[in-house]
Amino acid sequence: MTWVTRTARRIGTTARTPARARLWIDIVTFVALVTLFSVGWPTLHITHQVPAAAQPFIAALAVFPLALVRVNPALGWAISAGAALLITLAIPHQPGNDLPFQVVHILVLFVLLFAVAVRAPIQVVLIAWVSSSLLFATTMAGSGDSFAEAGFGWPLAMTGLVGFGLLVRWLVLSRQALVRQEEQNELERARRAILEEKARIARDLHDVVAHHMSMVVVQAQTAPYRVAEVSPAAQAEFEAIGASAREALNEVRSMLGVLRSDGQLPEHAPQPVAADVVAMLDGVRRAGVPIEWTIEGPLSGIPDTAGLALYRIVQESLSNVSRHASGAPVTVTITVSAESVELLVGNEAGSGTPESDSASGGSGIAGMRARAESIGGMLVAGPRSEGGFQVYARLPIGAAIAVPATALPGLSG
Repeated sequence: MTWVTRTARRIGTTARTPARARLWIDIVTFVALVTLFSVGWPTLHITHQVPAAAQPFIAALAVFPLALVRVNPALGWAISAGAALLITLAIPHQPGNDLPFQVVHILVLFVLLFAVAVRAPIQVVLIAWVSSSLLFATTMAGSGDSFAEAGFGWPLAMTGLVGFGLLVRWLVLSRQALVRQEEQNELERARRAILEEKARIARDLHDVVAHHMSMVVVQAQTAPYRVAEVSPAAQAEFEAIGASAREALNEVRSMLGVLRSDGQLPEHAPQPVAADVVAMLDGVRRAGVPIEWTIEGPLSGIPDTAGLALYRIVQESLSNVSRHASGAPVTVTITVSAESVELLVGNEAGSGTPESDSASGGSGIAGMRARAESIGGMLVAGPRSEGGFQVYARLPIGAAIAVPATALPGLSG
């Protein structure tokens, strides 16, 4: 089967044959032409009654169609078969020779018929097979009992040769189809990798950009309460800054929503870890947001996957509680145990007007919940019954856990 595969590769479609393979086919064909011609010309007078001057031309007519085996095997077969019929009808045999044409001519016909079966259209293959069978059946059959002289012997040989050629043809086509399928699979894998990368970037852009834009909005909204003696003009300027920041935040979220998709793969390093939460909280305080935090237990012992989820949930929670109750002090409590890490982010009723998720165009709560559930945890977020907003999350460090929403009684129904 290995030899068949190699043969199929060599005599495949010219357009798909590499230049080096075509060169080797041409070299082998040239060597075969020279060899067969050097045998056919000197021995032609032994088998046929041909004048010496005509012998090279008759030998060339029998051998040279082989030169078309790669370029156009159907045309080469037609010329060779026509020459065989012409030699049979026009040139008498030598006494004692029963072959209507030379053995080298038979070999050339066999090679060309095989090439036709591999490369030519099926209709041409059918015509060549039937014509070759008739040619050999009518010119080769004799009165003897040998296989070569039997009427069915040569047609049966033609059938076997054509069948083998069609088998090689099928192997060539199957291999080409497999190569095309592999190329399509590679393109699909590359496309999927690009989409997954886009989705990962979209998630991180939403987490980072939306967080900082929200901080800009919070700073602009709370500036009149934090800064003494703000003039009406400055207050109007702060309000304009907050409105522009909210509009930009909505547009960013709208554009990033195009890139977001379900079934996204986890992010790849480098990514924030649980220990980076402290630096983030400190940055929020420097931005002017009144915030206090309490951390019980070592953050360094939290695995990377849970640490990344904790970091992103804290980041988005600060944006949500500030947006829903702007101006109110924010408290963050992180409790690390052997089995899980619990997070509670909240504030009391703020002085500003609460902003809903639908008004902001965001998907932060749904994104936080998806992050928590992706590692087997849970998250509940919503307005508190006594005012303000609160986010509670519990993330497993070991086995997955599930906590019902009723475990957070501070949320209003």
